[in-house]
Order: sequence, then structure tokens, then C-alpha cells
Amino acid sequence: MTERLRAIVERLNIAPDDHVLVIGCGHGVAATLVCERLAGGSGRLTAIDRSPKMIAAAARRNAAHVEAGRAEFLVARLEELDLGDRRFDVVLAVRVGLFHREPQRARALVEPWLKPTGRLHALFDPPAQTARRRR
Repeated sequence: MTERLRAIVERLNIAPDDHVLVIGCGHGVAATLVCERLAGGSGRLTAIDRSPKMIAAAARRNAAHVEAGRAEFLVARLEELDLGDRRFDVVLAVRVGLFHREPQRARALVEPWLKPTGRLHALFDPPAQTARRRR
């Protein structure tokens, strides 16, 4: 899974000064990869997940990035997200069901958080073990 997420994050072409929103951050693996690309710049990661357990795990995994002021992890649902006037250069959602089930609605929920030149990357594929069981 880490290699898959590494390939996804590499394709985002994140610059050190970018502001990135990760929706459904899970254990924080993609967040770590994003933060590595932000090092040395003024960029910042905001990661959300609706699960307090996942946010706790992601924050632990990325404690150094949190301490450096490069990352924050919030328990939040996209449908209720309020980030004030913050805007993002990149929004990433991997395996977030809402983007698969209701893509137009999900996009509309994200639009307020994108900078005018911001990019949304939403990817949904079945987990490897699920795909194997279907064969």
C-alpha cells in the first residue's frame, strides 16, 4: 500500500509552498509522503478523517511534522467541514466512498476549499484483498 500511495503522491507534483488537504487520511501514510515534499517550504498539510482512531494514528505517525507546524490532523466529515477562509492548492482523497458514490456532490463540497488554480485528485479503487476475492 505504501508504494501505491507513494506513486499517487508523486503524481501530484506538490511544491514545498503548497497547501494540501487530505480527505480521509486514515493512518496518515499519504500525509507523511506529502509532508516530506513540503519540508523546507512554507506549505502546510491539513488532513481530515471522520474516525478519531485514524486521526490519532495519523497524528502519531506524523508527530514530527505536527511539531514543526507543517501538519494538522482534524476529526471531521467532509459534509460538515469548516476551515474558515483557508484554500488549498491540492486536495487529495483516496478511497473515500463519497467520491465514488456521489462524485458531483463530493466535488461541490470540495470546491469552496480549492484555490482558483487548485487541483482535486480523487481516486477510488477496491482494496487489493477485495479485488482478489472477486476473481
